[in-house]
Amino acid sequence: MILVTGGAGYIGSHTLIELANAGYDFVVYDNLCNSSKESLKRVSKIINKDILFEQGDIRDTKTLTKVFEKYDIDSVIHFAGLKAVGESVQNPLSYYDNNVVGTLRLLEVMKEFNCKKIVFSSSATVYGDPESTPILENFPIGATTNPYGTSKYMIERILNDVYTSDNEFKIAILRYFNPVGAHQSGTIGEDPNGIPNNLMPFIAQTAVGKREYLNVFGDDYDTKDGTGVRDYIHVVDLANAHVKAINYLNSNSYKIQDSTFNIGTGIGYSVLDMIKAFEKASGKEIPFKKCQRRAGDIAKCFANPFYAKEILNWEATKTINEMCQDSWKWQMNNPNGYKNKNGDKNV
Repeated sequence: MILVTGGAGYIGSHTLIELANAGYDFVVYDNLCNSSKESLKRVSKIINKDILFEQGDIRDTKTLTKVFEKYDIDSVIHFAGLKAVGESVQNPLSYYDNNVVGTLRLLEVMKEFNCKKIVFSSSATVYGDPESTPILENFPIGATTNPYGTSKYMIERILNDVYTSDNEFKIAILRYFNPVGAHQSGTIGEDPNGIPNNLMPFIAQTAVGKREYLNVFGDDYDTKDGTGVRDYIHVVDLANAHVKAINYLNSNSYKIQDSTFNIGTGIGYSVLDMIKAFEKASGKEIPFKKCQRRAGDIAKCFANPFYAKEILNWEATKTINEMCQDSWKWQMNNPNGYKNKNGDKNV
């Protein structure tokens, strides 16, 4: 059985569907600090199966231990963590506490129960501001530009050290680029608490009229139109990468030297590109205002994803149009996200 930490969140919930489609059993462990039980109810409907759920914090060794005692867990997909670049600059200690300390507690309990397979949600932020693009896995890491990225870099180093101390560990590190989109059913998607930190929910909420206009942070980057360029990847493609990573950990071909992968499309789109694509998908005009750069942001970040194709047999298949269409469908069907009509989150 697979333990999915942070499994009620945006990427986690989509991954549950792909795990179920691939025939894997799993239990979700989530503290619901930035997610909702409603997402799990909706996933349950999609896969036509009850979802095992345990509420708890990854820093809580006692609760984690009980979960490992209750279930026969042989591998972990580790999504749980705080994930907003700007917020991490404002509040670095909570990022190091949640992300780094939380992972240490998880690894300690895993080791105690002889569970030695883990897929870790890392991030392209570990590359800092890359000297060139597209980014390869062997580019230098660690010169991060924000505490969120630093926390992911620290965890990567910890995982490598864990393997050095115990070669029975099988570790896959997935460096995500920019997840967007939603399940094609339009019933689950990205539902951030409070103000979104990612571009797509902002665009979608502006299109649906929840926001007067979109802030475009920085128009003076060294890019084709002055706005930041990112590698946007459909969340369902990203979810599938986790299934491929679990398959790889369970295979005889696993090698620690082939265990870190860029998960992106290899295509860089600017903020203005995304606005135009969303306008096309939604038929709505997206008003925007250009403003100052955000702390910790960089000009360009997109992947060379060929290594994941070679080793994991994974590649992104969904286009920018599908990303925008699926985001729009989710937003139209769920203008308040997972909240009910009274504005309360279904927990």
